[in-house]
Amino acid sequence: MAFITNEYFFLASVFLISLSGVLMPGPLFAATIQKATKRKAAGALIAMGHGIVEFPLMLAIFFVLSQFKIPSLVHVSVEAVGGLLMVLMGVQTFRKRNKTEDAPVSSSRDSVLAGIYTTAVNAGFILWWLTIGTALILNAQLFGIIGFSLFAGVHWLCDLPFYTVIALAIFKSQQLWSQRWNQKVRIGITLFCVAVFIGFGAYFMGSAIASVISIVI
Repeated sequence: MAFITNEYFFLASVFLISLSGVLMPGPLFAATIQKATKRKAAGALIAMGHGIVEFPLMLAIFFVLSQFKIPSLVHVSVEAVGGLLMVLMGVQTFRKRNKTEDAPVSSSRDSVLAGIYTTAVNAGFILWWLTIGTALILNAQLFGIIGFSLFAGVHWLCDLPFYTVIALAIFKSQQLWSQRWNQKVRIGITLFCVAVFIGFGAYFMGSAIASVISIVI
């Protein structure tokens, strides 16, 4: 597996991939929009609920991987599957660019619990961490516990400011935004996500193919 050995490039890749995941419309984003119409702090609270589920999962993956010597074939497989999933997510996101996501939680549910619930029941979230997230953590291991801590912090800090700002903006200006402007902004964000997912997905898949070739040769 061809690891990303430059810490700055690694953190930049974590930021872009994480940000694309945040920007991509989904249950958590829908819950944020739903709650933001009634509470301006809903975004920060939902991000906290998301982190309550996500941080233990990140730690579990990191420490489980740290206990074993992972064969090169597993590294390559995780990278290839993660890359393929990113490409598929990019394609799927592009195909659904004109669709909206309904929030799966009721308006009476507390915002923190909404973040926990929408994260825990999201199969795509678990699949992301078992493939793309695991590939990133395998890279983070090269930089030790400090590298992992930076990785976890950068990843979550993509969630907190984004959902906080989105909720605040919706709460303050929900009566001013036209449907046409919302559509343009959403399509622009979607195309950015598509480019990042497909670009990094192709990079990971290419890296995995190069690793297989080097092993065979």
